[in-house]
Amino acid sequence: MSIEMIEAVGHRFLPTYFKQCASLLKSNGMMLLQAITIREQRYAQAKRNVDFIQRYIFPGGALPSVAKMLDIVGSDTDMNLLHMEDFGLHYARTLRLWHDNFKHAHGTLTELGYDDYFLRLWEFYLCYCEGGFLERTIGTAQLLLAKPDALREPLLGRFNA
Repeated sequence: MSIEMIEAVGHRFLPTYFKQCASLLKSNGMMLLQAITIREQRYAQAKRNVDFIQRYIFPGGALPSVAKMLDIVGSDTDMNLLHMEDFGLHYARTLRLWHDNFKHAHGTLTELGYDDYFLRLWEFYLCYCEGGFLERTIGTAQLLLAKPDALREPLLGRFNA
């Protein structure tokens, strides 16, 4: 399982990352990857530029596109996509709630020594991300990737709830 750490891998090392993941799985293994992604139409431009988040929040961070990840998985590993979900709109709501909580905590944060610059930076970050998810410029995808022998029957109905 990989939850939103692929953004720290960087564009250059995506093939290495997926090859390593595939090599660590048994022939019937599966992996679940959750990633914040960028729309394919913006991927090439995003690779060339440094945005607000890369400059102030996550230096060196890089959002992959779903298409780029699947291209690498298909060309560099023996894994296949079994299922994918994108729940970016839910993430937008989560960011709105985080922002509300952050605003309510301003007094406490100020008492802890965080200055106005820090507070404004993080308010902007939370709103910036919320807008990206609402406009579907960025998304949150879960990809269930599987090795060749992973499933010999349908995925649904395999588990007792």
